[in-house]
Amino acid sequence: MLNFRFYQLPAAIRTPINKGTWETEAALTNLLHLIPKKRIGETSDIRSTLVWLASDESDYIHGETIVVDGGMALYPGFEENG
Repeated sequence: MLNFRFYQLPAAIRTPINKGTWETEAALTNLLHLIPKKRIGETSDIRSTLVWLASDESDYIHGETIVVDGGMALYPGFEENG
């Protein structure tokens, strides 16, 4: 029996495609203002999530969206009380 699992992993991760949001000190400050964790995610943050999802430890999780963004999606404008 084939067993496929599907996931969606939206993330706030430092990559070349979003370089403009973290390249300068001012841009990074603006970005970090939106992330409760106070750091931009790195590819290692996604890698560890994917390794877990590929393992037997997550075998009962299917079709989920797992947001890896340091809390950014939960607290838009959190420092100004939303």
